[in-house]
Amino acid sequence: MLFDPSFVYRLPAVIIALVFHEYAHAQAADMLGDRTPRYAGRLTLNPLSHLDPIGFLSLWVFRFGWAKPVPINPYNFRNRDRGLLLSSLAGPTMNIFLAFLTLWFMKLTRTPLAVYGGAAIPYYLLMYNVWLAVFNLIPVPPLDGSRALGVLLGPGSRLGSRFFDEMERYGWVVLLILVWSGVIGTIMAPLAGGLLSVLDALAGVLTPF
Repeated sequence: MLFDPSFVYRLPAVIIALVFHEYAHAQAADMLGDRTPRYAGRLTLNPLSHLDPIGFLSLWVFRFGWAKPVPINPYNFRNRDRGLLLSSLAGPTMNIFLAFLTLWFMKLTRTPLAVYGGAAIPYYLLMYNVWLAVFNLIPVPPLDGSRALGVLLGPGSRLGSRFFDEMERYGWVVLLILVWSGVIGTIMAPLAGGLLSVLDALAGVLTPF
């Protein structure tokens, strides 16, 4: 698996998806008043600042991994709940935007949605961004969806804080069980397919032929 022939196509695609995801978190937090990511050197598209070696290798070999989490201090936000919500959703939103741009480019250049030939890099870039967006919106810590749900359960309320605090203790265990049992894949497949359909329709509307 590590030496799959598609390596040359998948490597740049997964790096772009991960780096832009983390950069979006950092940029959103900075714009909303928290300078912590800036001081940590995360306002950059340099992959070395965002990729975790072990997490990246795990992603490559086991199809489950992680990047370096962007450090955020919610008490620095001008509006704590708004800052937490928007900075949490910034990463998946960036992935969805990149997926749309890739799909639109493929339509404009009449590139078929295929794995081989010149379409390979766009294909993997599209797929990695779609799956990364959907995966991170799952409301299980430490994924982005958990922070967003914690805020939506009640801005500033004990319910939202309690949900995240309790789930954070066991989040990694729950997540690993869901991944290795195949439950995550079962949940994500229709969601990723639905997102692809929406992006495809939108890109079709914006394609002048």
